[in-house]
Amino acid sequence: MRSWRWYFSRVMHLSLRWFRLCPRRRRPKRPGRVRDLWNYGKVVLNSLYFNTLSNWDTVLDSMFEPVYWLVDNLTRWFGVVFVCLVIALTSSVVVIVYLCVIPLIIETYPAHWILWHLCYGHWNLVMVVFHYYKASTTSPGYPPQEKSDIPTVTICKKCIVPKPARTHHCSICNTCVLKMDHHCPWLNNCVGHFNHRYFFSFCLYMTMGCIYCSISAKDMFLDAYNAIESYYQTPPPPFTSHERLFHKSLLYLWVLTSSVAMALGALTIWHAVLITRGETSVERHINRKERRRLRERGKVFRNPYHNGRINNWKILFGVEKSSHWLTRVLLPSNHPPHGDGITWDSPPHRKEPEAI
Repeated sequence: MRSWRWYFSRVMHLSLRWFRLCPRRRRPKRPGRVRDLWNYGKVVLNSLYFNTLSNWDTVLDSMFEPVYWLVDNLTRWFGVVFVCLVIALTSSVVVIVYLCVIPLIIETYPAHWILWHLCYGHWNLVMVVFHYYKASTTSPGYPPQEKSDIPTVTICKKCIVPKPARTHHCSICNTCVLKMDHHCPWLNNCVGHFNHRYFFSFCLYMTMGCIYCSISAKDMFLDAYNAIESYYQTPPPPFTSHERLFHKSLLYLWVLTSSVAMALGALTIWHAVLITRGETSVERHINRKERRRLRERGKVFRNPYHNGRINNWKILFGVEKSSHWLTRVLLPSNHPPHGDGITWDSPPHRKEPEAI
């Protein structure tokens, strides 16, 4: 008794013979160039799923690769525009403060409040300017390109060079960066091992400065807003052009500083949480996937670069003794960060590792 495979093979054989004997319409020959493009397109399409290691992530990455390329190049070229925008907006706020706010403070405030505003405002301004300049001009740090004996964890598939721990490739800078956090278009620079402290300090002091301006100019803003609302009365109040410019400048100052305080404040809090956990923005996503994978196996993930909440901040700011909180955190300092960014000391092992 014949099996079903024999009948299946006979049916397929007869079907193929019938298909070959049937008359077929002759297709017009394509030109050689069109045929080559057609064959190349089929190879590219087949490469998306003719691979046992491929999955939907690979397919989506291939589909969005032109979008990634466009975003990377636009970010690279618009970085200069963003830097100029930061400088222009910050300068406009400083000019308004010097021309409008400080003279009003000197005329109406008591002596001790005048001294407070002058000291705190200028200290905050110096910290913002210093850390923004250092964050945008300091190299984040790159791994050595030549052969060396440094410990590496993988090979960069784009640079084709060994990658030390915590090193990641920046597609915008087109190079690997030590302890890469992210590429900041507002700095036109990557945030890495050697300028991470400058970046976070700039965000912190800029947020503090915006909050200070918003609170200090709140009453002035309310008076200016009421004055602008009265412009539309009949008859309009007899404000001079100088007074109208004064009102609009205060309105611009308060709206801009309040908006930046909320947006940049949220970003600063987010990075403060990452620093407390001993992570970067890139490592946050990697550790989350690793935490989920180990949880499914009944294990607890432990961040190998978490040295404790306070120690993480000391490592970031380079604090080695108590006086450094003043000289290296509250005052401008260009001291180098802890370590070389290539090798990392593991924290002491704990008997009960905490989930990070």
